[in-house]
Amino acid sequence: MIVHCGAQSTVETSALAAHAAQAGADAVAVIAPPYFAFEPDELLEHFAAAAAACAPLPFYLYEFAARSGYAVPIEVIERLRERAPNLTGMKVSDAPFERVEPYLALGLDVLIGFESVIRPGLESGAVGAVSGVAGAFPEAVAALVSDPTPERVALVESLRAALSRRPFQASVKAALGFRGVPVRPDLRGPLRPLSPEAAERLRAELQTALGTDTLARPVSA
Repeated sequence: MIVHCGAQSTVETSALAAHAAQAGADAVAVIAPPYFAFEPDELLEHFAAAAAACAPLPFYLYEFAARSGYAVPIEVIERLRERAPNLTGMKVSDAPFERVEPYLALGLDVLIGFESVIRPGLESGAVGAVSGVAGAFPEAVAALVSDPTPERVALVESLRAALSRRPFQASVKAALGFRGVPVRPDLRGPLRPLSPEAAERLRAELQTALGTDTLARPVSA
């Protein structure tokens, strides 16, 4: 289990990383702090502190420019390798593939985030994927990673499209309910669950993508 410990400050991030290590995590991942446009030296010190806090546990950088607000420079990662011997790999949730490719050239274990990038990522040396779609349909993503055929690519991308037409977190939770997982529709605010009408439309779209009519209505709150 790789525990994500990213937070806004270095102190909080390091504390979370140390706690994950003490709690028995297999590895720690940290996203770059959002909002501020940090200098390379600032990012380096931030990641180095987090890696040291959980050492010798494997440490992963989580690159997701759409959420942090910026991409982690290659220079920072190269310098971090000299500071953090437990730096093992990265999860890269960027798209299109051209934005992922530079990170694959670093020689670290790279896990792909965006489903549309899984196939070219694997073909270029990625070791796997950490997918949002897998939160509800893990077998579809696992099959794609093990054998990225065009049919499996199309299925996972169809599932992503259906889940993304409405708020993604609410859609994934609703999909779990359709699959018989006993979850409530509630989400932590400010996230909100899907309306009954939106949930029913999502169920129909997922059934079309899967080619099945076996998805049940979600467990009510």
